[in-house]
Amino acid sequence: MLLYSKKHDWLGNIRADVLAGLVVALALIPEAIAFSIIAGVDPKVGLYASFSIAVVTAFVGGRPGMISAATGAMALLMVTLVKEHGLQYLLAATLLTGVLQIIAGYLKLGELMRFVSRSVVTGFVNALAILIFMAQLPELTNVTWHVYAMTAAGLAIIYLFPLLNKTIPSPLVCILTLTALSLWLGLDIRTVGDMGELPDTLPLFLWPDVPFSFETLSIIFPYSAALAVVGLLESLMTATIVDDLTDTPSDKNRECKGQGIANVVTGFIGGMAGCAMIGQSVINVKSGGRGRLSTLVAGVMLLILVVFFNQWVAQIPMAALVAVMIMVSIGTFNWSSIRDLKHYPLSTNIVMLTTVVVVVWTHNLAFGVLAGVLLASLFFANKVSHFMYIESKLDEATETRTYQVIGQVFFNSADKFVAAFDFKEALDKVVIDLHRAHFWDITAVSALDKIIIKFRREGAEVELIGLNEASATIVDRFGVHDKPEEIEKVLGGH
Repeated sequence: MLLYSKKHDWLGNIRADVLAGLVVALALIPEAIAFSIIAGVDPKVGLYASFSIAVVTAFVGGRPGMISAATGAMALLMVTLVKEHGLQYLLAATLLTGVLQIIAGYLKLGELMRFVSRSVVTGFVNALAILIFMAQLPELTNVTWHVYAMTAAGLAIIYLFPLLNKTIPSPLVCILTLTALSLWLGLDIRTVGDMGELPDTLPLFLWPDVPFSFETLSIIFPYSAALAVVGLLESLMTATIVDDLTDTPSDKNRECKGQGIANVVTGFIGGMAGCAMIGQSVINVKSGGRGRLSTLVAGVMLLILVVFFNQWVAQIPMAALVAVMIMVSIGTFNWSSIRDLKHYPLSTNIVMLTTVVVVVWTHNLAFGVLAGVLLASLFFANKVSHFMYIESKLDEATETRTYQVIGQVFFNSADKFVAAFDFKEALDKVVIDLHRAHFWDITAVSALDKIIIKFRREGAEVELIGLNEASATIVDRFGVHDKPEEIEKVLGGH
């Protein structure tokens, strides 16, 4: 089955993967240059990184058809390090980033994606679509009408060409057609060559020229840790989105390791750290790319184009690539999420919108996802606590009251749990029936301790029945109602 999977991933979609990879390669070039400029390094640092990361993840990544390269989210984290310590320390930080990500893979931290709710993923996707569109605005401001005309023509080709032919990716047709048209008409508009100088040599093996010392580690570790977290978060979120687009699964822990190996290799050839790119991944999928071959072709073709065909690549009008990225933005945005706002619960909408606002406001995907996950967790805890309630009945003959606890007892429902008991009622015995309850944490155990101890102080005998095995384990371990020396601590000395 594994051999079949490998063969299918590489050879199951050859023509479409090759064409999609070429489209991605062309779209990667200006972005890699732009991200290099953001980080404050030479354009070749981002270009070499995009080549290296794409090629390596094609072999060792956990998600076929996903594109990884130099990214804006990672570039923003490098600015201070480059400014204060230079490129060599960035390369060392890139190596350490890779090592940390490989460790994360072996620790199976990819499983943490289970805690990211669908509303957070939707918010992440929508925010990224907005950021992709906003990133195109500088190319559409203070320009001549020719740029608007070329962009409009590019969008027309992208959306109309599939009506004539679906075998050739329309973004590739857009780029080739507008480049030819720009050269034929001699238009004076911004091109890829205006973004920065393209490299004319292949990358070489480089060991970072930094002192091998604790001081160096103390400098690069904070940056590497941040890069590792943001890189894995964006990669795993992108993998989830591509899973949905292609209706196929991915190996999240393998993806963590793959991203780490790619960054280690990249650090040794003079590239900056990178991760998965949702925009380029969507371009790849929309262009027909599904297998690992598309990712490999994207990386290899990028290097070939910038090194051996840089004079031609430099002539590609930015308007053509802007049209492609606008298509990505439109295709990435989850338009149904707007329509469903009135149907979904308020808490779900708040989580989604908060994720969007935080990501767009901070331009930091990690902050947005973290805010969304925290909000979703709070709403979930609050919702579950409402399903905890207590019924009671009194046996007047024996002056025994039985409390039946139903639901989940944990930090958010513990106060409600305690408040349901009447400690001033004159009783000989109190029975607490826990057949339909579950205790989750030490807050719940502490609440149970308080209830038992207070009833005993009022002269009532207390009996617990129906405690399930898991709850009994945590109560026996952390409960103190049968430990006289600890009782005063529970009651606060009163």
